[in-house]
Amino acid sequence: MVMKHYPPEFRAEAVALYRSRPGATIKSVAQDLGVNHETLRNWIRLDDGRRTGTPIAAAPATAPPSGTTEDENAALRKRIRELEEERDILRKAAKYFAGGDALVNRFGFVSENRRRYGVKRLCQVIGIARSSYYHWKATEPDRAARVADDARLAARVRVIHRESAGTYGVPRITAELHDTGHVVNHKRVARVMRSIGLAGVRLRRRHRTTLPDPSAVKAPDLLGRDFTAEAPNTRYVGDITYLPIADGTFLYLATVMDLCSRRLVGWSVADHMRVDLVLDALHAAERTRGSLAGAVFHSDHGAQYGAKSFAEACRAAGVTQSMDAVGSSADNAAAESLNASFKRETLQGAQNWCSAGDARLAVFGWAHRYNTRRRHSHLGQTSPIDYENSLLPTPATLTPAA
Repeated sequence: MVMKHYPPEFRAEAVALYRSRPGATIKSVAQDLGVNHETLRNWIRLDDGRRTGTPIAAAPATAPPSGTTEDENAALRKRIRELEEERDILRKAAKYFAGGDALVNRFGFVSENRRRYGVKRLCQVIGIARSSYYHWKATEPDRAARVADDARLAARVRVIHRESAGTYGVPRITAELHDTGHVVNHKRVARVMRSIGLAGVRLRRRHRTTLPDPSAVKAPDLLGRDFTAEAPNTRYVGDITYLPIADGTFLYLATVMDLCSRRLVGWSVADHMRVDLVLDALHAAERTRGSLAGAVFHSDHGAQYGAKSFAEACRAAGVTQSMDAVGSSADNAAAESLNASFKRETLQGAQNWCSAGDARLAVFGWAHRYNTRRRHSHLGQTSPIDYENSLLPTPATLTPAA
């Protein structure tokens, strides 16, 4: 069952997902998300209007309707000139917004075109505050000095990196700089190294997400590796997986999957593995289903799932906890398989996502497509939502009232 009332966060993510896919059509993205394509088209139009700061309006006819006064004709002509000017401004601005920091690019556009159109008009059309532009302009000398300092630091970092045969990373390069009299923060070294594409050699290691807590709440294994369910909303599995980012950091994804329909009913993404991560995923599942009362939730023995606050949230939702054996991934194989499918189908052989924003959009787009369109072998090559709909009673199977 697809949502009919969409919160603002969902609409914003849907528009962002469409914009992140240059070759995709509105219809294909709408199908992935399980929404009407005209609904998505309206969201994109509204977002375009907010970006430009002007409502989207059709151009007036060349011939005014009969009975209009000269003042009205003049107003129409003025509005046409304004729209034509806005079109010209936005066409010129398009190349500035292609990459990098979008806000800085807008400031640069205003600076280069202020003599022709005026700062006030430009800021109004491209949607920035004049005070922000003037502040950016006033701090331009300081920024130029920082850029020059970074260029000098980058040259020194390149020398150290080359002398180490490309093995030194941020900590060792920072220490080398300190020893040669350069007082610099390691975070700045990391930023400069990223900007010039340098990194040290490091061993790849498996990133653990299951960290058992000896004092955590224990629960029996109620599934016994039987990852099936007779009806939706009766048995769930959950897990945490890491999302590697190009800059060496990680995001973490917590999921809640229905074992009957394999539907991903709840998920949460964060830059930490605190208990809030799994709590948010559980609450998302509760919102999707309306109620989880009477269901079983199965997980590993990670500290997050063994936390008292998570156990209390399960009790409050009417959920019975189940946990696998410590150190046995086979006891939670369904959740592990879901995570593996997500990474395989989104990364497609890549080692990481370019940015945290890209990773979040990948989760958002894949999760909705998985539920609404992706064919699942366990379900006879139907999607989870189609499978759930097939389980609903039809009018012919309903028992007539006495």
